[in-house]
Amino acid sequence: MLTRLIPHPLLSLTLVLVWLGLVNTFSLGNLILGAVFGLIIPIFTAAYWPDRPAIARPLKVAEYILVVMWDIVVANVQVAMIILFKREKDIHSQWIPVPLELTSAEAITVLAGTITMTPGTVSAMLAVDGSAILVHCLHTDDPDAVRDEIKARYERRLLEIFP
Repeated sequence: MLTRLIPHPLLSLTLVLVWLGLVNTFSLGNLILGAVFGLIIPIFTAAYWPDRPAIARPLKVAEYILVVMWDIVVANVQVAMIILFKREKDIHSQWIPVPLELTSAEAITVLAGTITMTPGTVSAMLAVDGSAILVHCLHTDDPDAVRDEIKARYERRLLEIFP
């Protein structure tokens, strides 16, 4: 019964939080309206989620979000330093193939989005079989270190979140 009322609890919670962020004012009315959106939208879209991904460790999601937010802040400073203080000829852009252990389409999508959201890197292409992702890095002298960092900081955590 509860799964019919709230078919996708994480989506419901996310919708409430996004609504409260969009209205930028916390009030009981906004909370109730966000809760209504959080209940109605997943019910209407449940048919489009037949194979919802299972999240094995929900607390790891919070850890992942904090790591990504920290990395975005650090990368913003690094990119600003590159733009402001490096000469063009000293910037070494690289295309870096990153082999993937992830198999879930949702996990690969989160990884690609994370890479793209982090300033200085962009996920450009996914191998047809999903075995690797091609990443463009604004500046690096060690592409292997960038690949290893992506795998250690993001992919490892996503493997824990999406079994």
